[in-house]
Amino acid sequence: MKLSNLSYRYKVPLSFMLVAVLVALAVSATLAVQAYQGVHRDLITGAESLGRSLARALTPVMLRDDLWAAYEAVRTPLDVSATEQALQSVIVLDRNGRVYVSSDPRRFPVLRELAVAGASYGELVNALQQHENAPPLVVETDAPELFVAVPILTDGGRLGTLVLAYSKDVFLPRFRETVWRVLGITAAILAILLPLGWYAGRRMARPLVHLTQCVDKVGTLSPDAFECHLDFGSDEIGHLGNRFRLMLEQLKEKRALEKEMARTSRLAAVGRIAAGIAHEINNPLGGMLNAISTLKRHGHPDPFTAKTMSLLERGLLQIKDIVAALLVEARLDSHPLTPHDIEDTRTLVSADIRRKGIRFSWKNNLGAPVPLPSTLVRQILINFLLNATQAVHDNGRVECRVWREPARLRIEVSNDGRHIDEKQMEHLFEPFAETHDRGTSLGLWVVHQIVENLGGSIRAESRPGHTHFSVILPLGGVYAEHVETQAVSN
Repeated sequence: MKLSNLSYRYKVPLSFMLVAVLVALAVSATLAVQAYQGVHRDLITGAESLGRSLARALTPVMLRDDLWAAYEAVRTPLDVSATEQALQSVIVLDRNGRVYVSSDPRRFPVLRELAVAGASYGELVNALQQHENAPPLVVETDAPELFVAVPILTDGGRLGTLVLAYSKDVFLPRFRETVWRVLGITAAILAILLPLGWYAGRRMARPLVHLTQCVDKVGTLSPDAFECHLDFGSDEIGHLGNRFRLMLEQLKEKRALEKEMARTSRLAAVGRIAAGIAHEINNPLGGMLNAISTLKRHGHPDPFTAKTMSLLERGLLQIKDIVAALLVEARLDSHPLTPHDIEDTRTLVSADIRRKGIRFSWKNNLGAPVPLPSTLVRQILINFLLNATQAVHDNGRVECRVWREPARLRIEVSNDGRHIDEKQMEHLFEPFAETHDRGTSLGLWVVHQIVENLGGSIRAESRPGHTHFSVILPLGGVYAEHVETQAVSN
């Protein structure tokens, strides 16, 4: 998998950890180099100090030309335990660059040219010739030896040169020890930094990962179906989260508006069809009612026929009421709503309530008539109460509350019956929609039409164990205008 395809939930922590490792390695390398340089510097400093002391001791010996005393002098440093591993040999050269005395006579015989001892010694001789009058000289070659040359001086001039040969291998134990110590410290630091880097990286990448997960849901889920908590602060990711949250809210509003427009258009189309059907039914219906009325006034039916005609008349009147419900805009000719009208609806549903043993909570807080058509408001309330009594089980609970606010009438009916799911809720106020009791839902559609015509609003909420309907009807709206128009006409 390509690094560019790796999730930021891993990429950021790994970057933090990589930086921590690189910094630790850089610090370790720096400390190791400094340790090597320190060992090297200490060796050179010690060698120069030894060389000066030994050169001063050799000056009177060389002036006496006491070769044996000179040999004992150059052997002395090799017998000191502190330097025996570092110092390999001590050589004294005369004015002509030949061996005057050495700590290893077999390898460096007296009066022999030093250059013949090896390539590294040839490089040493060339360096001494180029810097003949220099102070202590340090010469490093490719060979495993390091040379420190100190001039042997007297008042008459230069007697010769003292050469201290050290093995470079002496650096390795101390350098190795320092490196292991540095690596141990580095490992301890990394053991602390790596978990902290992982935690800090995950914490830093978390808002971006969460925002990405929210973005992935857009288009696959409805904006109402998921919640994204995007409180990231005021940095760049926080700004991006705020803009995404704003976009999500706009999508929710757009979806709600689209659903409301579709629902309104659907209800309007259904309303037009229902109104047309109602008008067509009214004509033959009126004729049949007139015929029954004429027959009852002018005919002489026997008792059985009279009873049958009464049944037909009641059935046709019921049909007339249903048809009239589909033409709610024509039913404003009724007296203003009074508290007694509200109480009448309670009386009408009391039989069903008693039969099912329903616990009925009733609060009629209407104290005076209000400018609303009593027939339509009673129709709203009766439909709500009948639906509630049908929805609850035996011994269920139904609550009804009616009260007046400063400029509106409020009706609320709730029950603990069957839950209305989301799919049914979308088509709740449509005629002949599917309901939990397999009814026609015509009553709720009639209620919706009445509320719309009166300029009010209706709201339904349902969750398991609680279903609530709320209607708000403005006072002084369509009905008040109708009453005022009638008064002017009269």
